[in-house]
Amino acid sequence: MEQSYIKRILNAQVYDVARETPLHAAPLLSNRIGNRAFFKREDLQPIFSFKCRGAYNKMVRLSREARDAGVVAASAGNHAQGVALAAAKLGTQAKIVMPVTTPAIKVDAVRALGVEVVLSGDSFDEAAVHAQALVKKEGRTFIHPFDDPDVIAGQGTVAVELVRQASKPLDAVFICCGGGGLLAGMAVYLRHVWPETRIIGVEPEDAACVQAALLKGRRVTLREVGLFADGCAVAQAGKETFRIICRYVDEVITVTTDEICAAVKDIFEDTRAIAEPAGALAVAGMKKYAAAHNLSGQTMAATVSGANINFDRLRYISERTEIGERREAVLSVTIPERPGAFKAFCNAIGKRNVTEFNYRYESDAAARVFVGLTIAPGDESVADLQATLSTQGYHVLDLTDNETAKLHLRHMIGGRLSSNITDEMVFRVEFPERPGSLLQFLSELGNEYSISLFHYRNHGAAYGRILVGMEVPAGKRADLKKRLVSLGYRFWEETTNPAYLEYLGRA
Repeated sequence: MEQSYIKRILNAQVYDVARETPLHAAPLLSNRIGNRAFFKREDLQPIFSFKCRGAYNKMVRLSREARDAGVVAASAGNHAQGVALAAAKLGTQAKIVMPVTTPAIKVDAVRALGVEVVLSGDSFDEAAVHAQALVKKEGRTFIHPFDDPDVIAGQGTVAVELVRQASKPLDAVFICCGGGGLLAGMAVYLRHVWPETRIIGVEPEDAACVQAALLKGRRVTLREVGLFADGCAVAQAGKETFRIICRYVDEVITVTTDEICAAVKDIFEDTRAIAEPAGALAVAGMKKYAAAHNLSGQTMAATVSGANINFDRLRYISERTEIGERREAVLSVTIPERPGAFKAFCNAIGKRNVTEFNYRYESDAAARVFVGLTIAPGDESVADLQATLSTQGYHVLDLTDNETAKLHLRHMIGGRLSSNITDEMVFRVEFPERPGSLLQFLSELGNEYSISLFHYRNHGAAYGRILVGMEVPAGKRADLKKRLVSLGYRFWEETTNPAYLEYLGRA
């Protein structure tokens, strides 16, 4: 069976639509993880994904009758573009069924290639059911995205290039995995040519159908599938791909959403290209595996399998990257409710860069602050920081891995003005974004005014923006404004802002 696949891969017809993609060194990532890292750049294909290889290799081998009858495919996006590109090249009519959750950039790209798109279902598996119905109704040939020998062989040509481009056998190769087509095709060839190389598949933690199947010893169907890495959002591995994976892949690991986001940034920093979440899977796995096994001095490669990402998703990825890299800690800290407490807490933090600060007065007893802090390489761990603050009398709760806190609570902290505060003034302040600027603002403001509201989030801009509320007796309002002017920061009073009055002012 192995020789049969090797022959299929070596005879695969893919270069009518695909191109040989480079193996790029990743010096910045290599330096960080202590191993030589390379990216196999399948994001540079004409459709920005490796999927054109398998789709074309399957369709070019169809009989003339089958091509004339047309083809149908189900896909979350990249396979759809591969089939559409192949159909255009071969003059075949194609109909593509895509989940309604597919990013618009992928839907538009498929339509731009001149094929009909049908949106059906919330996942690949639901779209596949509708596609099979079209096979029966219209007599089309179904082009499976991964569970087909010709598709698997087409994807295996990535490994042929990798072997030719590497100067010697690699210690490990990390390959993204959804239904398993790319992993199976590359694994069978790599195992034949580089028998000592470790082959590792990487899946999203919330769509790990292959890992679940390996644990059970048989294919399983996931009850729910996460859609962040939509290119790998598959509930069940293919029958043929799973058989090959069991035989030739050393192990399959999973990565979290935050780890994927961090890998998107890693790829960007070394290539200036932006991978889609599924496209960054293997890089996230490579980083995680190297750290977990304390690897150093090894040479390894990871597939960068796609770059079809909606622009608006970049906001979420950027937000989660620092946590995914373990460069940001998110803490809830209880501090005394008294003037100067904010400044004292900032002094306790020391030189750490504050990335977020959210607070709203509740009572005179104590104040709870939601704070984000940069964790630089070589710094103490989050646990050590938590212990350090605890010894100084602060109650600290680590929220770094708390999904509810990161997704929702950080945006909801606030509330109506307490009846305990009679004279609140609110200002929007803008200051240069640099380490220590927040502490400088608090220090120059002094301890005379009790802070009742504070919101700050570092968005990577040149200027930081905060919304601050202070309890200011009527006789001291003019003095406060003079002090703000003397700080040299731009500021605007928002005490009468209708948005503030509607949601944060007194009920």
